[in-house]
Amino acid sequence: MVVGLLVFMQLILQLSSPSTSSTQTEYSEACVRRCGEVEIPYPFGTTESCSLDSNFLIQCNNSTSSDSPVPETGNVDVNSISVQHHEMSIFFYVSRDCPQESYNCGRCSSSSWRNITATILGDNSVTLMVSPIFRISPTKNKFTVIGCDSYAYLNGYQNNAELPLVLDWAVNNETCVKNGSDHQDQPFCRWGKIADAGTWRMPLHIIAYAMMVSKETPICPMVAKVHIIYINECENPSLNNCTRQEDCVNTEGSYTCLLHKGSDRFVMIKITIGVAIGFIALLISSSWMHLVLKQRKLMKLKEKFFQQNGGLVLLQKLSRQEDSNEMVKIFTEEELNMATLNFNESRIIGQGGFGTVYKGILTNKRTVAIKRSKIIDQSQIEQFINEVVVLSQINHRNVVKLIGCCLETQVPLLVYEFVPNGTLFEHIHDHNKASNLLWENRLSIAAEAAGALSYLHSAASTPIIHRDVKSSNILLDNYMTAKVSDFGASRLVPLDQTELATIVQGTLGYLDPEYLHTNQLTEKSDVYSFGVVLVELLTGQKALSFERSEKERSLAMHFLYSLREDRLFEIVESRIVNEGNRELLKEVAEIARGCLNLKGDDRPTMKEVAMELEGLRKTEKHMWAAELNLEETECLLGEIPNAYKESGHSQSTTSTAITLDFSGR
Repeated sequence: MVVGLLVFMQLILQLSSPSTSSTQTEYSEACVRRCGEVEIPYPFGTTESCSLDSNFLIQCNNSTSSDSPVPETGNVDVNSISVQHHEMSIFFYVSRDCPQESYNCGRCSSSSWRNITATILGDNSVTLMVSPIFRISPTKNKFTVIGCDSYAYLNGYQNNAELPLVLDWAVNNETCVKNGSDHQDQPFCRWGKIADAGTWRMPLHIIAYAMMVSKETPICPMVAKVHIIYINECENPSLNNCTRQEDCVNTEGSYTCLLHKGSDRFVMIKITIGVAIGFIALLISSSWMHLVLKQRKLMKLKEKFFQQNGGLVLLQKLSRQEDSNEMVKIFTEEELNMATLNFNESRIIGQGGFGTVYKGILTNKRTVAIKRSKIIDQSQIEQFINEVVVLSQINHRNVVKLIGCCLETQVPLLVYEFVPNGTLFEHIHDHNKASNLLWENRLSIAAEAAGALSYLHSAASTPIIHRDVKSSNILLDNYMTAKVSDFGASRLVPLDQTELATIVQGTLGYLDPEYLHTNQLTEKSDVYSFGVVLVELLTGQKALSFERSEKERSLAMHFLYSLREDRLFEIVESRIVNEGNRELLKEVAEIARGCLNLKGDDRPTMKEVAMELEGLRKTEKHMWAAELNLEETECLLGEIPNAYKESGHSQSTTSTAITLDFSGR
């Protein structure tokens, strides 16, 4: 047998006392606020004009058998209303099930049992019919079932869901009998009710016992008080998800949000903006993470190159230097990238077999020359570092100053002082520049270059062999002062060149023939290479030219052969012959011949060569000064001595003024 109670439940907006005070005052004089013994406060009322709406309408029934009117809502009688606690106490029916149809319930109190047949469904269920704004309080009520062999449940009105309950029940020692047994005359009933938990205290086992022993006196239905709470979701923002609270509209058991014109579009715009912001944030974070990882990888690569290029060895050597002013500066890759505009091709000022030279401007506005070598032989790194330290300490007016280096790249970068007027090679072999390179300038350049090499071989703290002396490694400043460059760095032999270039250090045409037999470069190797440069200054021809015959392809061999044949002035540049003193030219040629001896031991030292050339330069200067004084005397006396007339010299040339300017520096 089943005992059931059907309950109609909805969630609604709670009443708020402050919001109703003004309205209550408005209707206080015209509205009836009491029905029988029950006070009817606003928002409830006995008429629609006196209540908030039809959900709060209370019917004041005067047709009942009781002495005073009874307030009703739906199918229940109202016991009390509390606006302060948002509660209403009602009388509700007890669901019953009696097995005997003729069971007499006439002894039940008529005052507590109203004849509303629409509320009793069959013999075993009742329905609570109130406005959907109410719900049964889960804390103020108690669901009770009395009877043996009974099952109770609450059934929702809208979804018909059954809610099983845990029941407290008890019987005496007698057992319940099933329908159809011999004891069907035993009159007992099963009862189920929802009652006010605070007012109903009768223990279940007493009622069960009374049902079993009182066969002629039935237990009458009981009237229960029920607390009903009504909730308005629109008053509490946490109970609704409307974008704007003023758009919230309360409904029966729920709420709706008003949609303004274009609100859907506005929502889509907000969603789109949110997605876009999220995507941008993801993109930025991903890019940032990529940059961080890339930067970290780059830093590790720089550390690897720094160690690979001898950076640790260099730091150890620099730490032992006492004079900090002579210390080589270690540049970062970023500094040199900035100085050369990321090694832009427009900054290239020279290219050769060992690398490329770029013009750079440091942050302190100093102009420098940055040489980037090709891939190098790692076995030579330590010796390269040693020479960098030594070269950084050299301070000679005819030696290009090594300012510093960068070891964070795959190959080391060397930073030199910038010499603006190009190389000696350009001034000799460029026809436009060669016309301005007078013999006096050539002799001065030769003497200065020889003095620089002599200093490297003997006067420096550690002897240094240049290894690649040639006209393109002698630079000229704006005053035609010679500066020897690229010394020591030629030890970094490229690995990507031909076998000959990999083994041989130096440049063909300038290379010491003895090196091909001994595979060693000495100070005398620099002497041989300098001899070739002297021949270039005399003849104006290149050290190696495939345009000449095979016999004359090497300038050194061609020069020596011409000397043996006593044809020196056939090979010397005609302009030089006309400008210079023939005896002086012969002496310079003899110095060159000594430098070009096949055996190194037969060659002079660079110190000897420098002393001889410096002596010839002074002699040339004195001779030129004497000639200048003679011309000045001629101008004063109006007469030229016969000896000078017969010598073939011109009286005055524009070149003398230019020569005077340079010789007087």
